[in-house]
Amino acid sequence: MKKIIVLTVFTFLNISVFGQGTFSGDLMMNLNFFQRDSSIKAANNPLYDNYLSGSEGWLNLRYSNNDKGISVFARVDAFNNSNLYNPSQAMTGFGLGAWGATKQFKDLTITAGYIYDQIGSGALFRAYEDRGLLIDNALVGLELKYKLTDNILLKGFTGQQKNVSRTGQASPYYGPIIKGFNAEGDFTIKSKIHILPGIGMLNRTLDAASMASVAATINNQDTGSRFEPMYNMYAFTVYNTLTIGDFSWYAEGAYKTHEAILVNGGLIDKPGNLQFTTIGYAKKGIAINLTGKRTENFVMRTSPNEVLTNGMLNWQPIVARIRPERLMARYTPASQDVSEQAGGIDVLISPKDNLSYTFNYAHINTLDNVALYREIYGEVNYQNNTWVVQGGIQYMQYNQEVYQVKPGVPMIFAFTPFGEITYRFTPKKSLRFEAQYMSTKQDYGSWIFALLEYDIAPKWAISFSDMYNVTPNYAVVAKANNYYNLYVAYTKGPHRFSLAYVKQVDGINCAGGVCRYEPAFSGVKGTVTSSF
Repeated sequence: MKKIIVLTVFTFLNISVFGQGTFSGDLMMNLNFFQRDSSIKAANNPLYDNYLSGSEGWLNLRYSNNDKGISVFARVDAFNNSNLYNPSQAMTGFGLGAWGATKQFKDLTITAGYIYDQIGSGALFRAYEDRGLLIDNALVGLELKYKLTDNILLKGFTGQQKNVSRTGQASPYYGPIIKGFNAEGDFTIKSKIHILPGIGMLNRTLDAASMASVAATINNQDTGSRFEPMYNMYAFTVYNTLTIGDFSWYAEGAYKTHEAILVNGGLIDKPGNLQFTTIGYAKKGIAINLTGKRTENFVMRTSPNEVLTNGMLNWQPIVARIRPERLMARYTPASQDVSEQAGGIDVLISPKDNLSYTFNYAHINTLDNVALYREIYGEVNYQNNTWVVQGGIQYMQYNQEVYQVKPGVPMIFAFTPFGEITYRFTPKKSLRFEAQYMSTKQDYGSWIFALLEYDIAPKWAISFSDMYNVTPNYAVVAKANNYYNLYVAYTKGPHRFSLAYVKQVDGINCAGGVCRYEPAFSGVKGTVTSSF
């Protein structure tokens, strides 16, 4: 592996020196110091009891020559007692985390290496990276794109999915083979009608080791629930975006053939399907959007035994809005790939350029009409040259038993009023105050959160926040706790340095619609980002 990395670096140097293209890159490094705090459950794992520190880093190098239609990139990944993959365990690995080369021959584009791409909305297939949750499910293989006409693009790919937990090992991939095809169009009908149709197909073939694991799981089940597993799974999707003036409509329907899927701790043999649509209308002063989704056994994995964020082949569209506010973000509903029917409406009204009102409603059940999530949300935003003011309230119902896999816990009912005020002293200096209160009797009980942030653009950002369990639910927690966060960031040109002292309650962390449960954190976090 070291020889490969050295060879890659020299290759980039030779290209950048002798080629007539552009060379660029970026660096990101995280450093964690773990401070044991048993009162918030930040203890009793190797990170807090033994290692005490950990880090992860990514170095990207890119070269492109538009005249010759060539682009190449390489990324080195380093994990040293990192808690990103499993927040309660340490992961260590170093190696070439991604590389790729693309060559364009007029209407044909060929890419080899680590490929990040998707079909349609991503419901059938999406290879992407999200460092916040350490999702890196690149397709490692070959992709061809062919521009059939000015309005039709064809795409085909084959390969294996990257297994980030095997970084630095000889074969850092999942065993199964993935093949896919995609055709997309772009047509204007008359002057105001525009359509973007597409179709996609995917085939996943299990390798011998994955099949043996699936067969062993099935053989350990009751006789009545056993079945013969399939090596191949086939999936198909049809989608289209229709735009007529101020009106837009996206619709997608997907189907997958029957295979082994993991449901309630056991494997069953079922086909799957998904339907997703969003309808929008927007003009000056008003925007309305309706979203609907139905999912039945649409589990897309490299192998049926993969769980959580491991081996995901696709990305499920979401209906509920991901809230950035600290308290509301604790109960973000993740998309359910086995059983979900969801609907939502969003309304934005802006009577003036500096004033807007937002209203949302989300309603999510299982296909058996078990309530999963409800949200009623409203906010108002006002701003002028000096002030930015935001305030609102959320009512929420959240099925913690399903979303956080906690058997027997009650449904969470919560009211959360919130407000935020920003005062601009000068165009470069501002002070922001944020406050939230969540009233609930379930889970940890009620919370209060406050944050004060001072910014000196473009160099400094300083903030202090506290999240306090103001009315604890003593059936879950022993006492009320403060969760402090002191944050400082400095930016100089393309370089940014940040340092934070953090006490974080256990809960849900979401990024891009993908959510996972994380244990509590106590300690210091540092980050360095740079580009060149």
